[in-house]
Amino acid sequence: MYKKILLPVDLSAEHSWAKALPTALRLAGPEDGVLHVVTVVPDFGMSVVGTFFEKGYEDKALTHVGEELKAWVAQHVPADVEVHPHVLLGRVYDEVISAANRLDVDAIVLASHRPELSDYLIGPNAARIVRHARQSVFVVREG
Repeated sequence: MYKKILLPVDLSAEHSWAKALPTALRLAGPEDGVLHVVTVVPDFGMSVVGTFFEKGYEDKALTHVGEELKAWVAQHVPADVEVHPHVLLGRVYDEVISAANRLDVDAIVLASHRPELSDYLIGPNAARIVRHARQSVFVVREG
């Protein structure tokens, strides 16, 4: 079994965790496993875009999402599991890979939808994580 698991979730999309969470819990094993749940608040990339938002919007967004993530954890992760929620800011794939390295996890468990033509041309977050992560990556298909 793996001792430290990273589970990226999109709190607004149940398909991002509905099947991946049970898989992550199984991989962590019944004892001593640690689950790190991350959600990523996207940044706006270009500073000109940020000028359209009020000062402090990032801090407010991170605080709000942090509260939502704590509530999600309380509702969906069994009480006997050691779990650490993390809210990150940036590009999903960059932040997931960075968190996996920083937290020294053994494996990343993430959900992925069935590929569409646009995914082959652009490349989804899951594909980038699989290609660039140093850890084992378990991709759980949503359907």
